[in-house]
Amino acid sequence: MTAVTQDYQITWEKLPNDYILPDEPVDNINQPALAAALTESLQIADKLPPNALTSTNYGICATLNGKIVIKAPDWAYIPKISVDRQEIIRSYTPQLQGDIPVIVVEFISDTEGGEYSIKPTYPPGKWFFYERILKVPNYIIFEPNSGNFEMYRLDKTERYILREPDENRLYWIAEMNLYLGVWLGTRENRTGKWLRWWDEQGNLLLWGSELAEQEKQRAEQEKQRAERLAAQLRAAGIEPDN
Repeated sequence: MTAVTQDYQITWEKLPNDYILPDEPVDNINQPALAAALTESLQIADKLPPNALTSTNYGICATLNGKIVIKAPDWAYIPKISVDRQEIIRSYTPQLQGDIPVIVVEFISDTEGGEYSIKPTYPPGKWFFYERILKVPNYIIFEPNSGNFEMYRLDKTERYILREPDENRLYWIAEMNLYLGVWLGTRENRTGKWLRWWDEQGNLLLWGSELAEQEKQRAEQEKQRAERLAAQLRAAGIEPDN
């Protein structure tokens, strides 16, 4: 499949097996935990179909005028892959191996600026690549320390427009039928701002640790209820075991 944008002819080609992928360090120490948290709640809530793909710092490829371009968003959601997962261990090529990502997320530090790069010349900047080449519908830029959240969505002219949150400070991701927003709390010994999912009814999608805590509290409440009932029976001269 071939398309033309800017001065580029875009083709979707499989990454050669001998291609050396860039080995860049993670820019933000919180990135792995933030990304894992986004995926975990989707899995637990059964919002992650078997043929969907979530990626973390994982190369998404396109070929521009015969030259390979690889960008590795901090987190991305691809609703459907069309090949065996063994074929996409190293990288993923949209159109050839499955759908375009419907959302990409970048976690930044206070000084990072590459997420806003609209550089059109080869190799293009991240913003340009997501907007003009991949045409990802939703682009999120999140600064974990401050909690600053920016959601950009492609408009009818296929340009990113900054979106405002709803009255609950949540952002609707239409392709996933979910809301995304910022949540303050603790997970894995990190207390701070997190990106979280909410369903159509506004219910927070929980992590495994939260579900375990809920079950623990439920069991404790049930134990206390049973103990109160037993005490009432004994007061009435009835042995609970009988």
